[in-house]
Amino acid sequence: MKFKFLIALLAVFSLVAAACGDDDADTGAGDSGGTESGGDGAGLDIDAILAADLDACETAPTGDPIKVGMAMDFSDVVGFVDIPGSKLVPYIAELANCNGGINGRPVEVQVAEVGDDASLAAQELLDWGAHFLIGPPFADFALPILQATEGNVPLFVAASTEPTLADASINSWLVTFDDNLMAAAAAQWALDNGITRAILFTEGEGVPYTGVNPDAFKAHFEANGGTVVSEQTYVWAADTDFSAQVNEIAGISENNEIVYSAALGFQVTALRGQLEGQGLDGLTYAGTDALDATGIQFEDNNEGIVHTPHVSIAAGDRNDAMLAGYEAAKGEALESRGFMPLYVDSMFLGIQAMLDCGCDDPSQIGDAVAAISGFEGLSGTITYAGTNGIPPKAVPINQIVGGEDTLVDTIG
Repeated sequence: MKFKFLIALLAVFSLVAAACGDDDADTGAGDSGGTESGGDGAGLDIDAILAADLDACETAPTGDPIKVGMAMDFSDVVGFVDIPGSKLVPYIAELANCNGGINGRPVEVQVAEVGDDASLAAQELLDWGAHFLIGPPFADFALPILQATEGNVPLFVAASTEPTLADASINSWLVTFDDNLMAAAAAQWALDNGITRAILFTEGEGVPYTGVNPDAFKAHFEANGGTVVSEQTYVWAADTDFSAQVNEIAGISENNEIVYSAALGFQVTALRGQLEGQGLDGLTYAGTDALDATGIQFEDNNEGIVHTPHVSIAAGDRNDAMLAGYEAAKGEALESRGFMPLYVDSMFLGIQAMLDCGCDDPSQIGDAVAAISGFEGLSGTITYAGTNGIPPKAVPINQIVGGEDTLVDTIG
């Protein structure tokens, strides 16, 4: 599985490169299943939907359907999230319908594979009558969809952290935090834990993801009293021999720094082993959501490594229960667990907007999305009001503790 993720992510960020808050807070993924929004519509009872028993459903809803379109990429590029996401969302719609629908209206989900033509897949969904769309997470696939919607239909870019994809004026919405907030949260966690010196690994200033995350970490870290003592370059998803960088670091390190990058799991543990070989065993290692995607929790020599997953899932919480329910109902476990709540929240956000505006016209639904505030979803609290489409969400901080991937803080 690690290698599948690696191949997928390598392709993803090659395409992206070519195309182109500090207080503790609750994650919003706790017990409350209600929602608060910017309009007058009733909030969704998410917990009631998740609790539906498919063997004992209420009377089937008969109103006009709520149509959810999913333009998904099933290739090795982002299939590791879009494939399981496109399976989970119809299952949640099935639960909603089992619970009587949404105000008596059934929820219908249609999935269109983007293949070589994302705009064609989007048009297929628009012709079907989709009220809003859920799209793949990277620019090379999302931008053609936005061309097809012409800014008139809300697009939730479910698993993306790319800040340039968010644009309220054309109805393009991230569902999670962006790279800047993710990196700043990691920097704040370091400062909160008394770490004031940092070593960064980057592919270059401004390089999408692999440079933007270290840039944002540096900006927040230095603005709040930290010092970046070394910036090293590397090749993302390829380098495992860091001997040149390690020799330089050994000459300046005080053995108390945080080492931050957007590198993949196997790269971070390789770097750690080489630094420890130089006697630097007091360093802290932190990274992005790429560590979650590439299975840092399963790597050797991973103890203490910090990362920022989209959702920190604990045994028995409602995300764990939702995924267990899917497995029991469908006979398969879904991959990329930490990304799955983003796809479900994408559907719930679109439905909430429809409730708020009391409308079916996609452009009016988009206006209602722009007014959403304090939506308590499965991935956290989501607000679009006053933003350009990037919700200022709390960022979970996970750390490998005693061999277990553990939530140790939340920075909001």
